[in-house]
Amino acid sequence: MSNSDRFASTLAELRLSRKIFLKSLANAGLLLWAAPGGLLKAASAAAPEANVVLRCNDALLDAVRTAKMAPPITARALTIVHTAVYDAWTPYTEGAKPTQLGSPRRPESEWTLDNKSEATSYAAYRTLIDLFPTRRASFDDLMMSLGYDPADTSTGGSSPSAIGNLAAKKVLDARRDDGSNQANGYADTTNYQPVNTPDQLIDPNRWQPLRVPDGQGGYTVQKCLVPHWSQVRPFGLSSGSILRDVAGKPKSYPNKHFGDQHSEVLQISANLDDQKKTIAEYWADGPGSVTPPGHWNLIAQYVSERDSHDLDEDIKLYFVLNNAMMDSAIAAWDLKRYYDSVRPISAIRFLYAGKKVRAWAGPGLGTHKIDGATWHPYQPATFVTPPFAEFVSGHSTFSRAAAEVLKSFTGSDYYGDSWTQPAGASLIERGVTPSTPVTLSWERFTEAAEEAGMSRLFSGIHISDGNVGGLKLGEEVGKRAWIKAQTYVNGDD
Repeated sequence: MSNSDRFASTLAELRLSRKIFLKSLANAGLLLWAAPGGLLKAASAAAPEANVVLRCNDALLDAVRTAKMAPPITARALTIVHTAVYDAWTPYTEGAKPTQLGSPRRPESEWTLDNKSEATSYAAYRTLIDLFPTRRASFDDLMMSLGYDPADTSTGGSSPSAIGNLAAKKVLDARRDDGSNQANGYADTTNYQPVNTPDQLIDPNRWQPLRVPDGQGGYTVQKCLVPHWSQVRPFGLSSGSILRDVAGKPKSYPNKHFGDQHSEVLQISANLDDQKKTIAEYWADGPGSVTPPGHWNLIAQYVSERDSHDLDEDIKLYFVLNNAMMDSAIAAWDLKRYYDSVRPISAIRFLYAGKKVRAWAGPGLGTHKIDGATWHPYQPATFVTPPFAEFVSGHSTFSRAAAEVLKSFTGSDYYGDSWTQPAGASLIERGVTPSTPVTLSWERFTEAAEEAGMSRLFSGIHISDGNVGGLKLGEEVGKRAWIKAQTYVNGDD
């Protein structure tokens, strides 16, 4: 049997095995996945007949979930994959230019769907195995299910596989020294040291690492997440710090506004209902999820299906969306590091220690008067609050940037999706919340972004200034990413 025959035989066996496996899961009622906010819902991954952009994006998001990847690192990974995909597509597309110099434009007779699909699949595959080397076997399976040989490493010549491999190499090379420190596990390069300790709030305006239950009877001490991220090279911004004035700045203790902002969080905590709790959980995007950038990639998938996108349209959409996600992380983390601002859990416990406050008292306990020093956000005990500073809200920044891109791409703010949380399906108050099904619906992309931002107040993670500043920042990031992307897509000088 020749090598090509063996490859074809293996491919046929893989497709049959996959079909049988998925059918068995469906029959057993097990074909479920974690919704964007971490809540279980019916499987809605890209269909087997979906284009390669959606299928490769599924594989990427699955790797993000498994790796429990942080939001900024997720955004960068999404950007690398979809930028390589975009660059591999440009030789087959009139007018478009790549972000990195690679293969020249091919003759128009080669601008076929088959060639575009093959080139972009190889570009995605090569970047995926670089970003997630331990997942190589699953990416090999994906390539074979698409009909391609993962062993084809050619980068010279005019074959679609060589064009895709070269595009990936060029993008990966350009990102090797982009400030993320991928080679060393994204470790901090700035020697950040928190002012406060888990046991002492030395400065009530600064971020405090917390001692958090590990779910196994012990505790872990938080370590600030990627405090060097403002140094990562952006796409549509000249630097991570360029938009500081757009977001404003947080007020400091003992300013009255500081107290009012945290008093508002307490009032929200005391008045949580099933709707607000569901919103908090749906948009949570915590550890083990696809994170906020991935959540908006799933929303983009909905838009793709809603508007019957072809391959070309999805390549352009995911290219600009994910570069906006990367820039959002860079700009938001610049402000987080610059102001190093305190989280509500530390500020409220400081302001109200020894005082009785009305607030959510814990899973299934409702609202009661508690000592302010024991206040707990509407969060799982093992993830009481994120391990980095409050200002600005990353969720708000990511969401508003994504809404801006989707609005620009579709030519409308119309979203038109909804999601229903079954009774008792809460991850924080399982079996209790919500008491009856709760449906969330979004008429507009910007409405969804604003709800995502408010969800962080409902969960006790952010104050209003962090949310509003993040929304302002995200809108500007989205606009700039869109403008920059058009210079590539349209071939503008």
